Amino acid sequence: GTLSFKEQLLGSLLMAAPGVGSLNARAEVLSSRAVTMLLSVMRDRSTTQQLYVVYADRLMNILAEEGLARLATGRQVVTPCGECPGLAPHDTGGICCVDIVRSGGILLEAVRRLAPDSKTAKILIQRDEETAKPKLFYSKLPPGIDKLSVLLCDPMLATGGSALMAIQVLKEAGVKEESILFLNVLTCPEGLRALAEKAPGVRILTTALDERLDENSFIVPGLGDFGDRYYGTSGYAEGLWGTDGR
Repeated sequence: GTLSFKEQLLGSLLMAAPGVGSLNARAEVLSSRAVTMLLSVMRDRSTTQQLYVVYADRLMNILAEEGLARLATGRQVVTPCGECPGLAPHDTGGICCVDIVRSGGILLEAVRRLAPDSKTAKILIQRDEETAKPKLFYSKLPPGIDKLSVLLCDPMLATGGSALMAIQVLKEAGVKEESILFLNVLTCPEGLRALAEKAPGVRILTTALDERLDENSFIVPGLGDFGDRYYGTSGYAEGLWGTDGR
């Protein structure tokens, strides 16, 4: 028979989780009704820039909290009424947030609001139009980054080219792959496989595993261009997304 809406929604929440380990053993997909709701608004091509920014920021807050929680360590908590197992937050002064400019900065700022004493690093990578390969333009890392836990921030993991170049920059600065947690919103099998092959020690936390890449290396079903929709740089007036024509 036909699945009810509730059954379809439950299926969409769970479908990514079982297969992610076969693509990348260090990857994890966040599944919750809140994540699905926020992503649904962001994915919708009719969503205006104002709504997109509001819902993206809300999702960034969840992803930032969950990312920091992955750095926590186990502890026993003494309550007023007894004891229970819990988690001790990581020392945020021992964290470096690294964003792949420009969209990575949106996620980085969400982390920094929760961890204001964390260090910040910037890496600018753009695609070479002649070779279609990523090219490093700029990087600024804090001294002693090799002794810090690194949260690498970039909303989209498509081919994995930019992420792998950023990871290489970090490794050349002495950062171990095992010290890197890559936070992102959308990923796909191609990106997960690329990191599994070339940076197998890096952990990945994402909010959705999508089907595939199209011929232009856009994630399908995806949400379009994350940065353009957030910053309003293109796509709205052209009618690619948004309904207010701005």
